[in-house]
Amino acid sequence: MTTSNPDIQPAVQHQVQVAIAGAGPVGLMMANYLGQMGVEVLVVEKLDKLIDYPRAIGIDDEALRTMQSVNLVDKVLPHTTPWHAMRFLTPKGRCFADIQPMTDEFGWSRRNAFIQPQVDEVMYQGLKRFPNVRCLFSRELEAFSQNGDSVTINVKGADGERETIKADWLVACDGGASVIRRTLNVPFEGKTAPNSGLLSISPTTRWPRPIFICAAIRCVRTSPPRCRTVSVVSNFMVMPGETEAQLSQPDNMRQLLSQVLPDPDNVELIRQRVYTHNARLAERFRIDRVLLAGDAAHIMPVWQGQGYNSGMRDAFNLAWKLALVVNGKAGDALLDSYQQERRDHAKAMIDLSVTAGNVLAPPKRWHGAVRDGISWLLNYIPPVKRYFLEMRFKPMPQYREGALLLEGDAKRSPVGKMFIQPKVTRENGDVMLLDEVIGAKFAVIAWGCNPLWGMNASQLAQWRELGTCFIQVVPEVQIRTPQDNFDGVIRIGDTQNRLKTWFAAQDASIAIVRPDRFVAALAIPQTLNQKLDKLAHVMALTRVASELHVEKVA
Repeated sequence: MTTSNPDIQPAVQHQVQVAIAGAGPVGLMMANYLGQMGVEVLVVEKLDKLIDYPRAIGIDDEALRTMQSVNLVDKVLPHTTPWHAMRFLTPKGRCFADIQPMTDEFGWSRRNAFIQPQVDEVMYQGLKRFPNVRCLFSRELEAFSQNGDSVTINVKGADGERETIKADWLVACDGGASVIRRTLNVPFEGKTAPNSGLLSISPTTRWPRPIFICAAIRCVRTSPPRCRTVSVVSNFMVMPGETEAQLSQPDNMRQLLSQVLPDPDNVELIRQRVYTHNARLAERFRIDRVLLAGDAAHIMPVWQGQGYNSGMRDAFNLAWKLALVVNGKAGDALLDSYQQERRDHAKAMIDLSVTAGNVLAPPKRWHGAVRDGISWLLNYIPPVKRYFLEMRFKPMPQYREGALLLEGDAKRSPVGKMFIQPKVTRENGDVMLLDEVIGAKFAVIAWGCNPLWGMNASQLAQWRELGTCFIQVVPEVQIRTPQDNFDGVIRIGDTQNRLKTWFAAQDASIAIVRPDRFVAALAIPQTLNQKLDKLAHVMALTRVASELHVEKVA
């Protein structure tokens, strides 16, 4: 496949293993993860700097766990407000839904407010840790072509100078209007809603938690402080015939803000912007050596605040697989699992966002009246109330095919779901989150038994080559007494009793966890060697030199 222009004569040439188009959050996360895995990366951005206005306003626990995987979460947290609750009000001020997700099963608050440019800057600065990662700004992608073993990208600089990039792989993180996706003629299925929204940001008024006033005529949302400088984010539905220029006029903005502020004249607006509600999904996420991620692969309405977080899931899912392939530890068939795993969940999040939009901003007045009446009754049914309070309506990623071994009842199995992240205690007494013990690698986690038992030398060579972390979990009270210690195994105490509870719900004592923290397989000591061999086959893992040597000697 070729899209190149033979008239382009590049003056500068770059050769890298992975080229990333777009320095948005997904591209920056991909570059950070690949950078720490030693991959040569070049990020190409058409703008002259990072976007400095907020687009996303919520970051969830899965995204924070992704930040943790590249050792940036401590720098991200100061720019967030955790335990981010939200109340939904009728036009008369009655609360019909109150969301207070207090779970932290993945190590972080499930719902957090944040200002995106500050977190994007943390990720950008994080790239400076890696001499193998570079960023080129003010570069417009003009054309690209791919063959069996590489991708060639032609870009033009701000002064018209041209450069060519030859990469083993190209990741398209260039947004909803992706030039790469359109050039490849990948269908972007879905629709654009007829209504739009107006986002306004002001720093002068503070609320302890956000409210969402859900009217059939104009839906209004006000959010609380997310950092030291910004206090209120307001969203207003744009009505038919209204334009961004009209709404941005001082008198019109004052009229809109009077719905949420007692003194709209005493407000400093940092930013106001009209956005469109899109619900679209790319037909394919991989086209040979080109992979689509983030908004280039899917875009969704803002109602559930999941566009940013879905992009982070893409980055986490794809980055570890691409790192294995580039570093020669897996065949490129592993990359096919990226679409298998991510596309269905992205569609589920799109569907949820569309449904939420119909509930929160009903197209007709009588729709709103029916919603308010039903919600009033349901609020008195405890299971329904918990369903909203605990944010159980959010579909968690569950992969049923791809880089995993799913056996038995798919609905009950934790395989294909994210593994928990409780606090654990090391033998030296240090208490930390589980991922800090594992690092950015595979883990074989065993409750009370030796995770190496039954593994032959060939398997040990293969999984150690991947950097696999072998962990034995014991009750907290046993961790400070040396016992059953095994060479090459990290022993940890179950500080919060959550790991015991998790394993007690399974018919297995060993979990094989992928670098993106999803459970790849379950086993007992007697079946672990079989499961590891099957998993290596499913993931197209390559056979390392030390493994071949062991077989030859045998």
